[in-house]
Amino acid sequence: MNHVTLIALAVWVPYAGAAAMETPPEQASYGIGYSLGEQLKGQNVPEVSLEAVIMGLSDSFEGRPQRIDQATLDAAFEVMRERQSEQQGMIATVNLEKGEKFLADNRERDGVKTTRSGLQYEVMRSGEGLSPAASDRVKTHYRGELIDGTVFDSSYDRGQPVTFAVNRVIGGWTEALQMMKVGGKWRLFIPSELGYGKRDAAGGRIPPNSVLVFEVELLEINPRR
Repeated sequence: MNHVTLIALAVWVPYAGAAAMETPPEQASYGIGYSLGEQLKGQNVPEVSLEAVIMGLSDSFEGRPQRIDQATLDAAFEVMRERQSEQQGMIATVNLEKGEKFLADNRERDGVKTTRSGLQYEVMRSGEGLSPAASDRVKTHYRGELIDGTVFDSSYDRGQPVTFAVNRVIGGWTEALQMMKVGGKWRLFIPSELGYGKRDAAGGRIPPNSVLVFEVELLEINPRR
């Protein structure tokens, strides 16, 4: 694993020496730093010092030698990997229990149907015509949430539908899309085994063993020719 991917920015503190960021180079530099922070903060590694992260970036950028020898760094990264693994394991266990209870309660609600695979869905709006095959490409609008209501992805928010192959997405989507018709809008409740399973996803926004809740609108089918 690349060492950089193990770093998470746990806190944000104002930097007293920050530039005014009035010129394009200053603004672009800030954008680089902000983008790096967005990439790193989803890693959920505990006990990371932002001050030390900034020091390492500065030393590397200015061409100064490492302040810590490589053997010590390797040992430190191994400790962090172990702690991250323990943390992820605890999160996965808690999410599995919460997800099982959520699905058990949810299947009793009026209008919710459960397939043999364990996928749950409710029809918000019926469509018309054909349903896509696994090999077809479809255009959809969607919103994805965790069971606590946290939105982790939304084509609605981006204002742009997404087109993809039915068999190139998570299992819960592949199954549901083949039952939907164009113009239909469904709410899906996807067990973790039909989603991302024990791994986290979406840059850490989807923790391991998460049940996923999607509103999916099937806009168009483009059959494979």
